[in-house]
Amino acid sequence: MAGKVWFITGASTGFGRLLAEEVLKRGDKVVATARDEGKVIDLTDRYPTDALALELDVTQKDHILAGVQDAIDGFGRIDVLVNNAGYGLIGAAEEASDEEIEKIVATNVFGTVDVTRAVLPHMRAQKSGHIVNMSSAAGVVGTAGVSIYNLTKFAVEGFSEGLALEVKPLGIRVTVIEPGPFRTDFAGRSAVFAQECIADYDSTAGKTREWLKSEDGKQKGDPQKAVEAIVQMVDADDPPLRLLLGASALNRMEAKLKLWQSEIDRHRDVTLGSDFPDGV
Repeated sequence: MAGKVWFITGASTGFGRLLAEEVLKRGDKVVATARDEGKVIDLTDRYPTDALALELDVTQKDHILAGVQDAIDGFGRIDVLVNNAGYGLIGAAEEASDEEIEKIVATNVFGTVDVTRAVLPHMRAQKSGHIVNMSSAAGVVGTAGVSIYNLTKFAVEGFSEGLALEVKPLGIRVTVIEPGPFRTDFAGRSAVFAQECIADYDSTAGKTREWLKSEDGKQKGDPQKAVEAIVQMVDADDPPLRLLLGASALNRMEAKLKLWQSEIDRHRDVTLGSDFPDGV
């Protein structure tokens, strides 16, 4: 059903930009936010009554609160929140600096939490809404060389899962999106590499660093098909809590589940043996 109001963070490039364009084409309204408003202002030129472009840095709470209020003032409601703003940090945990870690956590984790918390009072009041949190296959499967990025996306997964249980009785739905490699700017212009490289990690994090550089523009995932899948999911009567996107994400998740179940079975006696005996 068209006519929804979408609030999308990180709408200047990648999934955020394509999603904004997709929902505007079908007749929905969009609040497109970015740290540089100039990168989304063209949407208001093309869709003057349906698009609102806003400067919003998800690490700045005053930006968040002002942006949400502008959305409510402009369109009266927010039906779909898409927490898309974020980026990857490539490098081993020891290679990343304190500043690099703090910055990505502020954006990927606290940015998602703070924007969600700002929108929730409005969704509670209207007794409806859908929160879409952009995670990654890296939010469910760890990889050498992106352990800090894993940290942020695993946090988004846990937050989303708990949040979904809290808001379901209030008419609000939550879905976390888990894409594999897609032809966005993630491995190219948007990629952030740890400034320090330690030779001892050349065979682990170093290989991931080189693989990402070589794969930019060659990823199998089609971003346009991904945003179409997100729109279809939002329209569904019974949307999933998690949505994997792309064969790579699916294959990695299935391999992890198989290994995880094997480890559970192998150590079942130790696991159960850590409880008090029955009746104690």
